[in-house]
Amino acid sequence: MPAPVIAVAMSGGVDSSAVAGMLHRNGQPIIGLTMQLWNQRRLPELVPEGAVSGRCCSLDDVYDARRVAEHLGVPYYVVNFEDRFESQVVAPFVQDYLAGRTPIPCTLCNNFLKFDQFLDMARRIGAEWIATGHYARVERDPASGRYLLRRGVDESKDQSYFLWGLTQEQLARTLFPLGELRKTEVRRLAAELGLPVAGKDESQEICFVPNGDYASFVEAYLADRGEPAPVAAGEIVSEDGQVLGEHAGIHRFTVGQRKGLGIAARQPLYVLAIEPAGNRVVVGSDQALLRRSFSAREVNWIAFEGLGQPVRAEVKLRHRFAPAAATVRPAADAARVEVEFDVPQRAITPGQAAVFYQGNLVLGGAWIE
Repeated sequence: MPAPVIAVAMSGGVDSSAVAGMLHRNGQPIIGLTMQLWNQRRLPELVPEGAVSGRCCSLDDVYDARRVAEHLGVPYYVVNFEDRFESQVVAPFVQDYLAGRTPIPCTLCNNFLKFDQFLDMARRIGAEWIATGHYARVERDPASGRYLLRRGVDESKDQSYFLWGLTQEQLARTLFPLGELRKTEVRRLAAELGLPVAGKDESQEICFVPNGDYASFVEAYLADRGEPAPVAAGEIVSEDGQVLGEHAGIHRFTVGQRKGLGIAARQPLYVLAIEPAGNRVVVGSDQALLRRSFSAREVNWIAFEGLGQPVRAEVKLRHRFAPAAATVRPAADAARVEVEFDVPQRAITPGQAAVFYQGNLVLGGAWIE
């Protein structure tokens, strides 16, 4: 029986290219697929002068992915997911900012495209598995039969925080060949395989925000669609309601923000809360950012079916934050949880993800309310 075909999600970067090269070297039949997600010619007023660098999914990346596929001699296709990407990632991104939340588009992209539509596309072209360049690990628990998600060995590159929304069906058909490797090893592998992207820089920025200015993107996107501009002028107030100044739109702020408040004070002020109903931004001291508990919605459990009783976990509030010890409790609504930290944490931000770990095991995750 021939080996099953694997569809490799090729972004044009070093990591996904190394995955394709590794599988091909091992004799595994592969097909390279690049997802066309966003029209890079759209909203040209946001593109900085000169070359755009540090951004994934650009036209240059598509060219690089094709070069790698040609170098390896494997079939390669570009699939257009622009409509789905806009409806499932870009539009929610904009609406979150307008609602005073701080979104994570990469997680939405993973949930609704890279491990959903991409898997469906792979199946339709005869591929049994997909492989990506994420630094994470999947294994099957022989006792429960569940597929488990673990951190990547390279802690500095671990991407499990963005993968908490994956389902059992998705994990069962996904390979993360880089999960046991460190970035230095991946670059060395790419060089050994002669891949034309072996020395390529990392992608950093969100693919559809070329200048890194989220507020400008929100405004330009709404104008491009002929939708009303965001409500602009509003009050910046203290915790006790004292008006300290004005802002130019709540979509310009995130909890924990210090710079760009536009008000002078004797002590540093930080955004404590964003109130879309009153179009207000509440500011206060750094100490006031500390919170011990929060609620989270749309929970997805990976390590077990559901949460019947409180569980101890290390909870990560942002990708670069260190996880902190907490108790996660089930709520009356099974899609929600209540989280209480042992020690108060800084800047718990609505719209971000809370991901629950036990060591390197991802228990699950949810969206912070």
